[in-house]
Amino acid sequence: MATIMRSGTVTGTGTTTPDRGGAPGRGGGRAGGPATAAAYEAADDLCAAVLGSLRRRDQREKGRRYVRGLLALPGRKSMRGIAGQVGGAAAEQSMHHFISGSTWDWEPIRGALSGYLEATTTPTAWVAQPMAIPKGGEHSVGVAHRFDPHQGQMFRGQQAFGTWFASAALVTPVGWRMFLPEEAAPAGPGPSAAAPGTLAARAAYEEAAYEESATASVIATVRRTTGAPRPVVLDIRHIGTRSTMNRFAQAGLPVIARVDPATPLLVTDPALPGHGAGPRGAREVLRSVRGLCTPVEWTDPDPAHPGGRHRSTLAVAVRVMMPDPSPARRRHLLLVGEWTDPRREPAQMWVTDLVRLPVGPLLRLTKQALRVGCAAEHSGREAGLRDFAGRALPGWHRHVTLASIAHAARALTA
Repeated sequence: MATIMRSGTVTGTGTTTPDRGGAPGRGGGRAGGPATAAAYEAADDLCAAVLGSLRRRDQREKGRRYVRGLLALPGRKSMRGIAGQVGGAAAEQSMHHFISGSTWDWEPIRGALSGYLEATTTPTAWVAQPMAIPKGGEHSVGVAHRFDPHQGQMFRGQQAFGTWFASAALVTPVGWRMFLPEEAAPAGPGPSAAAPGTLAARAAYEEAAYEESATASVIATVRRTTGAPRPVVLDIRHIGTRSTMNRFAQAGLPVIARVDPATPLLVTDPALPGHGAGPRGAREVLRSVRGLCTPVEWTDPDPAHPGGRHRSTLAVAVRVMMPDPSPARRRHLLLVGEWTDPRREPAQMWVTDLVRLPVGPLLRLTKQALRVGCAAEHSGREAGLRDFAGRALPGWHRHVTLASIAHAARALTA
């Protein structure tokens, strides 16, 4: 696997950004350093290529300035801080209107960004991951008590889904969706402690809405790309269900999705234990074939180790199907299991319709999610992906779209 491209938190050194053509002093590509001159040049090139759907020249110029402001501003991004980097206090109201009060469409820009990246570097996969955005108060759009599947705990804030472009050279986001289950909440009185059935129904509804939101987000993003279909890595715990796999099959997109240990599967290899025994949980299936594991080498994008950390774990792939009432919808899949310790339970379980790939490339494909997680935590913070504080959902979409351009500029020049 290629070395991950990364950079750390922006510092205040050398972040002055002249309005056009200027750039900060070169701080190198070190983690913790400012955006480089090359990043500003890349941002200008990106804006010229992907902001063409903005009909007016002044809108395109505001978009370019906003991206430059995101690159220049150290720490948490704010409208006042971004405006101060590119035009002084007088620019704040204009920038605010451009993001929160304007009517320009962000989807064509995201599509153009995907196309630009596809033309620049060959994609390996599209990676879908949730992004938790902790927030207090009641005024920001989408703020509620949410469950973060990556941390395995509740938090208060926004839950978004990002679709990331992953190649051997870089990872960067190209599509976004905010999880708003209340938009399609079932009619009738809300849940209450006196009605446990209603609470259970609400929980089941939100789980289904979460899965639908994540699936729809990545499919919509990948469908607008122009290159050959690439695998989707769906690193969202407990979402590799029958309905999700069917959705991707209908969209014509190959997928490898993380699954719950209890996900029911049918073993289809006659030579393996459990064949013909009916549905068995994914973990149970893998327990019975642990002796068939082989070592697989891969690169862990550990920020503490330049170039990543080379690792080896045990993995096995088993031919399975997901039970379905309709035999016509039953498709051949592979269940991939990984062990960090052969004496314990499998550490991760994935199902995929990439049935012709050996277990080594499949396991390394899942590690694209580690690269995305590392980038979302470090360079994503530098680009301000989590920093929108407005109340309007369109404003959030416009901000996170321009922040994605800033992230891509950093990734292309890391």
